[in-house]
Amino acid sequence: MRAILQRATHASVSVDGEVIAAIDRPGLVVLAGATHTDTGQDARALAAKIWNLRILAGELSCADVDAPLLVVSQFTLYADTRRGRRPSWSAAAPGELGEQLLEAFVAALRELGATVETGRFGAMMQVSLVNDGPFTISLDTADFATPRRA
Repeated sequence: MRAILQRATHASVSVDGEVIAAIDRPGLVVLAGATHTDTGQDARALAAKIWNLRILAGELSCADVDAPLLVVSQFTLYADTRRGRRPSWSAAAPGELGEQLLEAFVAALRELGATVETGRFGAMMQVSLVNDGPFTISLDTADFATPRRA
């Protein structure tokens, strides 16, 4: 699974002009996507990594300060732009699998104690946020087993 994390002072997601989810205090906006080979284990690993990463002010984690998360499905994280001018989406998980994995990811965050708001899977959404920093990083569970080079 892949995720883009943006530290935010507040954020919301709307569908058809209606706010369906929001965080009103400092936390993270998480754009999350899955590929064909991802499993529930990837969803749980990504949730644990995000919940415990020390990326908030004062090098604290969401777990340390009970920071809220706004999770938005984002299949476009698996865009392949190597050829031509039109991205390919073939690496993104099919809709049913992607939705199951996103739900498993959100459930894993909640099991860890996170307050999680979500967008609507498959909907055209408008995401608004105030990026705190700005601060944006990307994660990919495919990289979790790779040792860091000194």
